Amino acid sequence: MYEQKTKVTDNSVIEFIEQIASLKKREDAYKLLDIFSETTGFPAKMWGPSIIGFGTYHYKYATGHEGDAPLVGFSPRKAKISLYFAAGDAQREELLQRLGKHKAGKACVYVNKLDDIDAVVLKEFIEQSVKFLRETHGA
Repeated sequence: MYEQKTKVTDNSVIEFIEQIASLKKREDAYKLLDIFSETTGFPAKMWGPSIIGFGTYHYKYATGHEGDAPLVGFSPRKAKISLYFAAGDAQREELLQRLGKHKAGKACVYVNKLDDIDAVVLKEFIEQSVKFLRETHGA
């Protein structure tokens, strides 16, 4: 049976952020922590060793694979900051166009630094992702 790799842990979010070598990336992580916490109303939790997630939803694929994931989240990685939003949302492209300097994957949006993106649009993106996942997954 498949064992989900990225699960919620009891690890400290603050301890994780304090381990970030780059002062600028650490500052951005604290700002993101505030933005995501305030916008979602959910406490921050560590998912696996490096993802800071907010809220949770249960997914199930047609293949039968299922698991839990954060509604939204971020990870201040060495190269870029990864922002995790819902995939499949019709409003995603419009939000991406207004977000600022980024690269987008299927579910991740990658930014170099927080100053590269519009904080107002980031909050809209967070709200829309949570709304979309609640509607589609009953989260």
